[in-house]
Amino acid sequence: MSVTPIKLGLSMRYLGYHAAAWRHPDADPGAASKFAHFRHVAQTAEAARFDMVFLADGIGIRAKDEPPGSLCRSAQTAELEPITLLSALAAATSRIGLVATASTTYNEPFHVARKFASLDHISGGRAGWNIVTSWSDAEARNFNRDQHLGYTERYERAAEFVEVVKGLWDSWEADAFLHDKRTGAFFDPRKLHVLEHRGKHFQVRGPLSVARTPQGRPILVQAGASEQGLNIAAAHADLVYSAPHDIETAKVYYADLKRRLPAHDRTADQLLILPGLTPYVGETRQEARDKFDLLNQLVDPVLGLSYLYGQMGDLSDFPLDGPVPEPVDAQVRSIAKNLLALARRDNLTIRQLYTHVAAGFGTRVVVGTAADIVDEMEEWIREGAADGFNVCPPVLPMSLDDFIRLVLPELRRRGLFRREYEGATLRENLGLRMPGNRYDGRGLDLRNRAD
Repeated sequence: MSVTPIKLGLSMRYLGYHAAAWRHPDADPGAASKFAHFRHVAQTAEAARFDMVFLADGIGIRAKDEPPGSLCRSAQTAELEPITLLSALAAATSRIGLVATASTTYNEPFHVARKFASLDHISGGRAGWNIVTSWSDAEARNFNRDQHLGYTERYERAAEFVEVVKGLWDSWEADAFLHDKRTGAFFDPRKLHVLEHRGKHFQVRGPLSVARTPQGRPILVQAGASEQGLNIAAAHADLVYSAPHDIETAKVYYADLKRRLPAHDRTADQLLILPGLTPYVGETRQEARDKFDLLNQLVDPVLGLSYLYGQMGDLSDFPLDGPVPEPVDAQVRSIAKNLLALARRDNLTIRQLYTHVAAGFGTRVVVGTAADIVDEMEEWIREGAADGFNVCPPVLPMSLDDFIRLVLPELRRRGLFRREYEGATLRENLGLRMPGNRYDGRGLDLRNRAD
């Protein structure tokens, strides 16, 4: 059975996905605050023909000093704002997609619609918005709140938020701007649309003050596995980042999400699912294992335990060398569920689980040769568990270099990855359709309005 060439994203947050990445002998500990670092990573990924680079984001320092002394050992405390960084990278690249997180809890729809539409124009059609609700009280306290919004309210707000943003992106039809110097008509008023949204959470008149974008609208990305998150993904997302640790869980997730699409008049090819993958690759299995072990030896135990706190709640009352219990006050339920399933499957202790999390920040970790890693990737594609992968390198840029040098040639040898980009926009390279405008030319004439 032939396999459709896969899609590859590159997650480039911090210095990589291993907790001790900054302590690697060849790493620059301050690189996550340097534009030159990200420019190098993005240009390297583009030269290798990755579909996109991805910047996850939190609008606060989520890590807690639990246990005491852990926070000062964490490199996940200083980073650059994603839209600012991606706008700069847009000028330093020409084909690779640029995807960033923006919270629906601590932004307004007009802000997000305007920023990502602008990024799509600046990049020539390569922008993508990763939709999240935010989950930490640390973020709440940066935005006039003592506590985070409730779970149900966050997702209810998020669903309305996305509808408003999409509506704003339809403010202008593609050919609305006439630029007719002879008649003096800058745009055709019939092709301007005022949203006039009035909902439970938002009142947004519009229109958006940015023209329709090269992609029609930026790519919509979603991550998470909650029921509410799945419903938002099925209704709106072009691409989903997932975090299963085994192929059977991934197949169930994949089938469930694709099965939801017809209810929203969508087909399976309109949504791509990219599980996270943290690869440790070497010329030999021993070399790969040595890279893995080196980084694990650099994890301070206090920091390792804090990683587990952040993912599954406070487990400090349980014995570290005992079994992993049910999550305690989990902050991200879908990740906690996946980690618990992994611990139960492999009979891991709390200590062993935090070592696993430290190695990939909750993503699936694969250690081996290029053939080993591609065997797994190909199996996931053939078995209906993925449409591609979001590569989360342990250390940047070294692990990216290893992946490009070793894994990509094997993927290409098997016909699983492109040699050249298919088009100029992210939508074209992902093989996704250009979205239509919800209006049919009957815009609101604002010329005589007093407001």
